[in-house]
Amino acid sequence: MAARKKKTKKQDKPAPSAAEVVATLKGMASSKLRDGMARYAIPSDHALGISVGALRQLGKKLGPSHELAVGLWPSGIYEARMLASFVAEPDKLTPAQMDKWCRDFDNWAITDTMCFVLFDRSPHAFDKIKAWSTKKAEFEKRAAFALLASVALHDKAATNAAFIKTLPLIARAATDERNFVKKGVSWALRGIGGRNLELNAAALELAHELAGASDATARWVGKDTIRDLARPALQKKLAARTAKAKAKAKR
Repeated sequence: MAARKKKTKKQDKPAPSAAEVVATLKGMASSKLRDGMARYAIPSDHALGISVGALRQLGKKLGPSHELAVGLWPSGIYEARMLASFVAEPDKLTPAQMDKWCRDFDNWAITDTMCFVLFDRSPHAFDKIKAWSTKKAEFEKRAAFALLASVALHDKAATNAAFIKTLPLIARAATDERNFVKKGVSWALRGIGGRNLELNAAALELAHELAGASDATARWVGKDTIRDLARPALQKKLAARTAKAKAKAKR
């Protein structure tokens, strides 16, 4: 009987390089999608035209790879940078790298996505919120408040005290009339006020102060926040959440 050949273990394919992934992205490009980006206030000069859903699926297929994310960023391509947010690893982010990427933000979509799916999972998040809140560039400054809103939504372990410390940052930025900054500030304040009753009360107190300010932008932020945080449905939800937490603590 002939000897049976020993099966060899299938070798894993090497991870694709940034250049290979960029080539893949170019093959997915759609001029129709690219031309439609303007209606969402997203510049298309460096875009290919690929939906966020398709990028997210590609990110899942590629898997976490901080090295790939770092390699994709310098391309300057909108979709490559968006993909970087889906494959980067938050525990490998350095403060310097976060600052570098933040300086490159040139539209709200990249800013918000990086903050919402990556930066908010970094242990450096609160430090960057404080540092970026005084930046002059519109999207760097928006990043501070988009990150604060994202942390408020996702970081269940963060203390009330940590968020109370950010309220003065919101108050100072509330007079910035630039569209993407003022909307980011409102988003952050509403995010804080949606966590629990204590933070809701603190956020509403600041919102009422802003609503009565002489500055028009501050008034807009205050009124926008009050409309959201004073809703009976939200108040009921937060009260139920508080009662549940107290009951759990007594067990």
